[in-house]
Amino acid sequence: MSLSLHPMWNAIGVPSVKAPLNVATFTSYILPPLLIYFLMAFLVIKPKTRRLRVSCWPVLALLALRASVSVDMSLHLEQKFENDLANPMLMIVTRALYWASVKKPLVRHLRAANTSPSTLMDVVDLAFTFRGYGWDWSHGLYVPRETRPSDRVGFVSSVTLSAIVHAFICGTLHRALRAFIPVGFDTIPGATIFDDTLPSHVRYFRSSLITVIGYFTTYGYLQMYYDICTLLGVLILGQDPAQWPPGFDASWRATSLSEFWGRGWHQWLRHMFLVQGGYPLSFIFGRAGLVTGAFLASGMYHYIGIYSLDPTSKLWRMLVGFGMMAPGVLAEQMFKRFTGWKVCGLGGWLWTVTWMLLWGSVIIDGFVRAALFRIPSTIDGVPVWRALVEGVVRHFDTWLHEL
Repeated sequence: MSLSLHPMWNAIGVPSVKAPLNVATFTSYILPPLLIYFLMAFLVIKPKTRRLRVSCWPVLALLALRASVSVDMSLHLEQKFENDLANPMLMIVTRALYWASVKKPLVRHLRAANTSPSTLMDVVDLAFTFRGYGWDWSHGLYVPRETRPSDRVGFVSSVTLSAIVHAFICGTLHRALRAFIPVGFDTIPGATIFDDTLPSHVRYFRSSLITVIGYFTTYGYLQMYYDICTLLGVLILGQDPAQWPPGFDASWRATSLSEFWGRGWHQWLRHMFLVQGGYPLSFIFGRAGLVTGAFLASGMYHYIGIYSLDPTSKLWRMLVGFGMMAPGVLAEQMFKRFTGWKVCGLGGWLWTVTWMLLWGSVIIDGFVRAALFRIPSTIDGVPVWRALVEGVVRHFDTWLHEL
């Protein structure tokens, strides 16, 4: 990817062509913003450091931008990502911006059992914890109820089983998704979930089914990797199982959009979206701005992610898909204000499913068009099961096309 030699790029040492990732480019481009990021994580837990934190942030932002446009992270793989440093760098810049803005030191109130306070471990924990569990800055964070065994052996066994089960679920549904979209699934630009050759009612039934499969595929993938990270934290780093609470809370059972996004779905990026969009818009539009800004920030984050796969991706799909969740959540709040009743029960579940299918299909279509799901399936090594899944889905899809 070539970059026009803008004077600013020259000033901060951006190469005309992205340099491949190696020890030299990591040291020159990626390491500097990471060092300042950890420095700010240290400063923000210490008193009387705000001026220094404010001074560090512009330097971090500039170095993060420099890293994003300078390093080619593809490693010469077939599945190339053009800008996959953009989101990680945006994440650390956003977190550091919040650290620069707070007036009082951040306080950690949850540590591993039988351990004494350690500045080093607090810095590491703060740098890597995104939802803020165990810290005083995670205001309003919902943490799902723990259902896994409390003893270490039982906890590890439960998490291991969960990782295996979700790897199977993710792999199976991923293959089903691929079978529904046999052409364009692995190419850039990708395909679409909307088949214009079908009558409208069949077309949208099919796209809704693909959206549901895409949702559960994404859930299984994220839960599997969270389980793997949990095992690494507990077994390798010696962390307390209490430091790894559940990531999801059965979002498919949510009886309102507020419950789906605020409790059922993962909250790992909640605070980042609030800092990027929620808090700024809340100063102007109050509660409505808080909700709308957070969802728009989520849409932008996901757009940057798919842009790294397909630079022709359309911004509107992510902004509309995620952004329209805000009016739905705000409508629920207005409903409660005027009727005194909370959106819940079977009617609430049907409302949630309908709204999620309506706008979730826009999101999943954007993902498919950018070939986001082209990653290898976890059941590729089980050809019999893979063939069975693909056969069933293709027969069903053929039947839909014959209606």
